[in-house]
Amino acid sequence: MSAPVRTRFAPSPTGYLHLGGARTALFNWLYAKKLGGTFVLRVEDTDEARNTEEARAAIFEGMEWMGLAWEGPFYQSERSDIYLKWFEKLVTADRVYEDDGAWRFRFDRKPITMQDLVCGEVTIDYTDESNTPDMVVRRSDGSFVFHFVNVVDDLTMGITHVIRGEDHLMNTPKHLQLIEAFGETAPQYAHIPLILNSDGSKMSKRDVGAALGDYSKQGFSSPAVVNFIALLGWSPKDDSEIFSLQELIEKFSLESVNRSPGRFDAEKCEWVNQQHLLALTPDKFVEAAAGYCETTPTPEMLKSIQEKVSLLTQVPDAVSFYLDPEYPIDSEPLAKVKGNDSAGALLTALAETFQGLTDWSDPKSVIGSTAKAHGAKPGQLMFPLRIALSGKAGGPDLGAILEILGKEECLRRIQRFTALLS
Repeated sequence: MSAPVRTRFAPSPTGYLHLGGARTALFNWLYAKKLGGTFVLRVEDTDEARNTEEARAAIFEGMEWMGLAWEGPFYQSERSDIYLKWFEKLVTADRVYEDDGAWRFRFDRKPITMQDLVCGEVTIDYTDESNTPDMVVRRSDGSFVFHFVNVVDDLTMGITHVIRGEDHLMNTPKHLQLIEAFGETAPQYAHIPLILNSDGSKMSKRDVGAALGDYSKQGFSSPAVVNFIALLGWSPKDDSEIFSLQELIEKFSLESVNRSPGRFDAEKCEWVNQQHLLALTPDKFVEAAAGYCETTPTPEMLKSIQEKVSLLTQVPDAVSFYLDPEYPIDSEPLAKVKGNDSAGALLTALAETFQGLTDWSDPKSVIGSTAKAHGAKPGQLMFPLRIALSGKAGGPDLGAILEILGKEECLRRIQRFTALLS
């Protein structure tokens, strides 16, 4: 019977959580969840000069925001005794030797072939020592290098699958040599493609979209960002693109990870976010949107603009006309209305009709009849009315605006606007 699946994410706390790191964590988490396994968080914090508490917190906060739970965290800085014991195994086996105070691992001079679950078969020939010199595993100051502690951690933590970036692909044969020297069984490896910018350049930490922590500030929802990250180098068998976290778990497989790099597309990311916002229940949208508003719109105001925003940071502007009695009127639609000679008269007639209504439950229903009574089409009245009530050419459904503002405020706004027209 095969061992339960155990995957891991092993970031270094030297900066914010990068989009590529977030994707590595996500793919490991999805794979473990799909197969009923465990996802381990291991912090590679042995570089004391570069590690920061702020960076460590950013890793945890980012993963929590994504909805990923983990076993751990385990800190390499607390595992020195374990590394010493495993180093002694190499000393006993005569697989290390001292060189200028440092210790090198003696490679077996033979080809090493690995079966990567994404990249396929990869072979590195260690026969020629000039091309593949023995590697340092312990520095002259006594500290251990990445390759050594990485392998020891994976073995002692029972990691069964190592899913990491393609930039680590050439490290794996070195790790396989170490594992063989220890007399242990290697995990399975899967190296996922890099993430490129839209122009094809490799995404760096300074590029737009690289910092996971920026997404919430920019108005993205966590499920949407997780969905978008999953699509960077992976795709399901069908053409679907919008998934909940549970759907991602069900659909994810390493077989569906692409060999070609993922391309970051800011517009696609915003579109995915919009689809997730549209899929929320109105009450859930209100809950998500309210946190982005300094003032306090009513739930009805927020519900009315759910279909009109793609980012939650757009919410305050989208509802601003409700809350500002002296709302500004955009110049372009104002000029368009002024070009319609009948707009003022139509709005005045509509105001009279509104004034006579005793039931304000469906004020939109009288717009068509008012326009028709004055020889106009409904659209000739609806556009000026929208500008009169909101100052904008686009926005919520006109019926929702009328009902939310109420009869007296609608009349006041129409009168304010007609005065401006005249």
